This record gives sequence, structure tokens and C-alpha cells, in this order.
Amino acid sequence: MKKIIILLLFVPIIANAQIDQLKNILKIKVPVITNLAIIPDISAGLKEALNNGITKQVSKLTAEDGFYKNDLVKIVLPTELQKVDKTLRSLGMSSLADEGLKLLNRAAEDAVKEATPIFVDAVKNMTFTDAKTILMGKENSATTYLEIATSTALYDKFSPLIATSLDKVNADKIWGQMINKYNSIPLVKKVSPNLKDYVTKETMKGVFKMVAVEEKEIRVNLKARTSPLLQSIFAMQDKK
Repeated sequence: MKKIIILLLFVPIIANAQIDQLKNILKIKVPVITNLAIIPDISAGLKEALNNGITKQVSKLTAEDGFYKNDLVKIVLPTELQKVDKTLRSLGMSSLADEGLKLLNRAAEDAVKEATPIFVDAVKNMTFTDAKTILMGKENSATTYLEIATSTALYDKFSPLIATSLDKVNADKIWGQMINKYNSIPLVKKVSPNLKDYVTKETMKGVFKMVAVEEKEIRVNLKARTSPLLQSIFAMQDKK
């Protein structure tokens, strides 16, 4: 009986000690994020990087020789047209062959002037399935994702612009003459290339390649991160 009474006397003391301990725990301030705006938006950061690629790099393609004198994106002849080019040169028509190649690149340069808003809209409307994985990926991961996600739709919008540009720079007429001359040569296998399809695909490749140039620059060069968003997003990548 005495033991029970002694225990009962200690219960309030133990309880008070636990209450004091609980009070001390409650005094510890746990940081709470109340403003979600301060959390970096990875998708928005990747989109800004891609937009920078269009603004800073793709715009270079629209200048005269933007494709033709840029080894990264210069449109060269497909196998079928290489035969035409080589044969015409062997027949003393090198100037015509040179002009034909130049005009394919001129068409690309002209079309990109009109197509830039199409690429901007593609970036704006793009949804990243796993933005963090892309951020932590290779130096061109965001550009590759853009290419895979948008190429089909971009081709449909871009192809008519290429067709117009081929006609505008006289490429259709020159290549028509070149192909007719080639096909008139005895014993050669006749060719009928789809210039619009080829130049469309090659021009799009060039656009994506130049976007990738800027993405890499932002990933490796702190000075290229020209906004607080880019700085915060790609700082996460730096720590991987």
C-alpha cells in the first residue's frame, strides 16, 4: 500500500516533466514554405533556356549565309543529288552546281525568318513529362525533348514555308534545270528528288542544333544564365 502511495505522489512530477519537455519541443521553429513562388519551376526554367536558344542562336540562321557558311547546319546534298552535282561539274557546269547548293541554303535561311514564331509557340505550349530528369540529363536533353515532342507538328507548319522559300529564291527553277540536264544524259538513272521534304527536314535539324548550342552554353557557363530563374534552376544541375 505504501508503494502505491509513493508512486501516486511521483505521477504529477513525471507528468510535469513530460509537459515541460513537450513545451521545449514546441519552441523549436520548423521552417515552413508559405510562398510557393520561391520554389524553382524547372519546366519554366527549361522553357526559358530553349527560348534563349531561339532568340540568340536560331536568329543567326536567318541572316544571309546563316546556313550556307555555318558548318554546323549547312545543308549538303543528299546522295541522289550528289550524283547530279558530280556529273554536271564533270561536264563543265560547276557554276550551276554551286548555285544550286547555295539556293537550298538560301531557302532555309528565308524560311526560318517566317518560322521563328512557330518554334516559340512550340516551346510555350510544350509540357515536360519529367522536367527534373531532363534538367539533370545530357547537355542537350531539353532540346532533344523539344525535337521529339514537336517535330511532327512543326514539320506540317514548316513545310509550306519551305515550299514558298524555294520558289522565292528561285531554287525550284535552278534545280529543275539541273535535274533536266542530268536526266537528259544517256544511260544515267533518272532522278526526281523531293526538294521540299529534304530541305524542310534539314532546316529543322539546323534549328534544333542551334538551340542545343545555347542550351549547352547555359548549362556550362554561369554568365549565360541571364535571369534569376535560369540561375536557380541550373544551379540544381551543377550539384548533381
